[in-house]
Amino acid sequence: MSTLTNRRSSAVRTLAGSALAAALLVSTATACSSPSPAPGTAAPAAAPTTPSAQGTIPPAAAPSAPTTPDAAAPASTPAAPPAPAPGTAAPAATPTARHTTTTPPAAPPKGTSPVRTQKLVDGSTAEIRATGNQNYTAKIVNNGTEYGTLETHDSDAGVDFNDMFIVLSLDGTAHSWMGGGHQGPGTFKLAGGWTAKVTKIGELHYRAQILGNDGAVNGTLEANQQDAGAVANGVYMVLSTGGEISAKM
Repeated sequence: MSTLTNRRSSAVRTLAGSALAAALLVSTATACSSPSPAPGTAAPAAAPTTPSAQGTIPPAAAPSAPTTPDAAAPASTPAAPPAPAPGTAAPAATPTARHTTTTPPAAPPKGTSPVRTQKLVDGSTAEIRATGNQNYTAKIVNNGTEYGTLETHDSDAGVDFNDMFIVLSLDGTAHSWMGGGHQGPGTFKLAGGWTAKVTKIGELHYRAQILGNDGAVNGTLEANQQDAGAVANGVYMVLSTGGEISAKM
């Protein structure tokens, strides 16, 4: 009986001591810590002003106080430029002149090549202009009045202007002389030892065969509705639609 009683008394003392120590721990913790907000309640709007509250990290369960945009953005980060509105023009700083410098120049209109003038034997002027593909045109002008035009078409051109004969050659030069014509049909001696055999083909249509010293045909002039011209070994020849032929070295 005495043994059981002593053990029970020891157990009671031990439990009592534990209860006393727990009470002291709870009291000490209560005195050193600030009261926590009740679960589910919002954090106070104003920050605590007491020195002990500064630097205290709020509990994880409590929502952090919102920060202003100026405090959130780093001071050294520049503000991004506003994006252009849809459909607006490109910024003014975008260079545009670079495209105009690479644009190739437009081709000049036909017939705008430089004009070269050449005096003719009667005092008139031939205004000669290149027309492309090694062809030329010559306007015959006297005192501002245009009397006619010669055009080469892959061959020499010639004309009879009131007994003034003109040949426009494929090199763009004009040669003129007065008189020395022979009226066809017939066979006639020409300058440079040539012989011309002129025959009538039709109305305003004559043909002249150019013969060499051996009598062989070396070329033909065909004046059909317009005069014809040719150059043979430095000799210039014109056959008119009326059958007149003339030559000049």
